[in-house]
Amino acid sequence: EYKGLTLDNAVDAITDEDVQAQIEQNLQDKAEPVSEGAQAGDLVTINYVGTIDGKTFDGGTANNYDFIVGNGQIFEEFENGVLDMKKGETKEITIDFASDYGDDTVAGKEVVYKVTVQNVRRAPELTDEWVTKNTDYTTVDEYKDSVYNKLEEDAKASAQEVLKNTAWTTLLENSEVKEYPQDDIDKAVDEFKKNMELYAKQADMTLDEFVESQGISQDDFDEQCQQYAQGKVKQNLIMDTEGLSLDDKESLKIQNDLVEQMGASDLAELVDTYGQDYVDESVGLLRVEDFIISNANVSEKVALGDAVGEDAE
Repeated sequence: EYKGLTLDNAVDAITDEDVQAQIEQNLQDKAEPVSEGAQAGDLVTINYVGTIDGKTFDGGTANNYDFIVGNGQIFEEFENGVLDMKKGETKEITIDFASDYGDDTVAGKEVVYKVTVQNVRRAPELTDEWVTKNTDYTTVDEYKDSVYNKLEEDAKASAQEVLKNTAWTTLLENSEVKEYPQDDIDKAVDEFKKNMELYAKQADMTLDEFVESQGISQDDFDEQCQQYAQGKVKQNLIMDTEGLSLDDKESLKIQNDLVEQMGASDLAELVDTYGQDYVDESVGLLRVEDFIISNANVSEKVALGDAVGEDAE
């Protein structure tokens, strides 16, 4: 019953907070070095060495560590210590860790961090002038609208991917294979073993050595081969049910999109890299997902957190 499935397409609602967070991230990406001391919201790059009783410890040292002052990425005492520090300045920051702290190395101990600021960068203020200079828009309001539209577009695209996965999973779980063609099973088993042989070769092992290194028996490995093969053959049998062509207009568009998504220059490069079977199966799966959705009863909804707004605008 692969036609007429009932599916929900729930698109995440975009809030003012989402827009503001994205704008702040965009501005942070344009942060520029400043000579004055670090303030809340500044992107700071530091080197630090932590010691306990004068001795360094694992995980207590880092170079070129980036964080935004005040965003809670690191300890509050550490952030407060970095406030007003300038590029090139070094100081010691002492933190007394609670006895129930999650890391036993520092729990209940006094840690002294020697901190050197490598750089202080500050995000620009959002103004019409900044918008005109750095975007395709001329006012803050226009820019906010564009950010909202981009977030909404991304949310719809993400929801569509979830919808496709749901459609395929629903079909897969509700399909039963009456009989597995043995030739197809054998081919899929060989494919699985060849993939494992590549992993074994990378580890400078034979396949038998690699299987043993995984802590499984040969019988367990053979069972893995069969499970993979049956899953692969079931997928291909389902894809063949409707007799969809890989050469029709819809499939050719999917093929072109796949070439672009995989970063290949053309189809020949994609086939050369992954093999014809992989390309055909990928296009076929995407084609089937589109077919299922086009023949399904899709309910468009707006997701509000973990809830779905039935009557959301």
